Amino acid sequence: MSPSPARTPFIVRLGNSFDARSWGMVGVFAAFALIAVPIMHLVLPADHPLHLSTWFITLVGKILCYAIVAVAMDLIWGYGGILSLGHGLFFALGGYGFGMYLMRQIGRDGSYQSDLPDFMVFLDWKELPWFWIGSDSFLWAVLLVLVVPALIAFVFGYFAFRSRIKGVYFSIITQALTYAAMLLFFRNETGFGGNNGFTDFKRILGHPITAPETRVVLFALSALALIGTLLLARYLVRSKFGRVLTAIRDAESRVMFIGYNPLWYKLFVWTLSAMLCAVAGALYVPQVGIINPSEMSVGNSIEIAIWVAVGGRGTLIGPVIGAFLVNLAKSWFTVSFPEYWLFFLGTLFIVATLYLPQGVVGLWSRLRARGRGAGATADGPAAAVAKGVGA
Repeated sequence: MSPSPARTPFIVRLGNSFDARSWGMVGVFAAFALIAVPIMHLVLPADHPLHLSTWFITLVGKILCYAIVAVAMDLIWGYGGILSLGHGLFFALGGYGFGMYLMRQIGRDGSYQSDLPDFMVFLDWKELPWFWIGSDSFLWAVLLVLVVPALIAFVFGYFAFRSRIKGVYFSIITQALTYAAMLLFFRNETGFGGNNGFTDFKRILGHPITAPETRVVLFALSALALIGTLLLARYLVRSKFGRVLTAIRDAESRVMFIGYNPLWYKLFVWTLSAMLCAVAGALYVPQVGIINPSEMSVGNSIEIAIWVAVGGRGTLIGPVIGAFLVNLAKSWFTVSFPEYWLFFLGTLFIVATLYLPQGVVGLWSRLRARGRGAGATADGPAAAVAKGVGA
């Protein structure tokens, strides 16, 4: 018999059942992001103890984007059993797609006062490349963000899954794909700014990109995107599609035997996961103010897997927790002890793999269960004594 909602830890219920209390917590988070944060950043003076600084808005907004990527990874790894070490590619493609629009919005306010982006003037380009045509349109940029990563993911996934490539071989291929893309984007002649990438953004939809109001709007959009991603992922994993996907993860041959074709299930969730990463990348770039090929590095993609492993894969809310824990730790380490960050990250991954196979969510569940068991054991003798006295 499954445990009742009242006795199931909240973080597990949030990922699996969304009962009334879980919906309430989602509402509290939305109210904080959409109401409290704007008031605390825009209305309260800088010397007020509850004032939220620009640094806080940028940091948390960035981590919200990372959390979207973590949930996207959890869909394919936690529920589909597909470990990708190349999701940084789709995140960066989304960032570049929207970064093209932001670069066009600079106009003649750049260093060279040209209609071309500064890096093109520096490299003596005379006109925009054909793939930059239409990039000054916001709607076209949104289309690029969604379609290009989805198309690349679909084509790659179709041939990989049709060939039944899985396990470590699939992980290595995704890693190689991302590394090849990074080397391509490092080249100046590709038209994406080379190793410097895109930066020095000025405006978004006509509004100054560094204005406090713009930053708050981007923060709120990131929070809404995370909530939407969680709701969409929850709907999928609780549907028939999600049950088949989990069955494919656990026993793909048996699923094929009963008449299901794993190809289309894996391909759909793989492509959707890539699109979610691209949306996160598009929200990330205007908040951080830069996008370059380093976002496609192998290390970044491995970090995404670490977020999911630390939080607890197959739980939806676990990867969000993992993304926040790891990136908050990274922000502190890179300031206080930058030379030890990679050592800490490696140790964290080893500990999570060996001792926390279900991540923080699983640890919390075990501690709660142990606490309830201890309480029941403690109540046993007391109840027996009471019965004896009554007799």
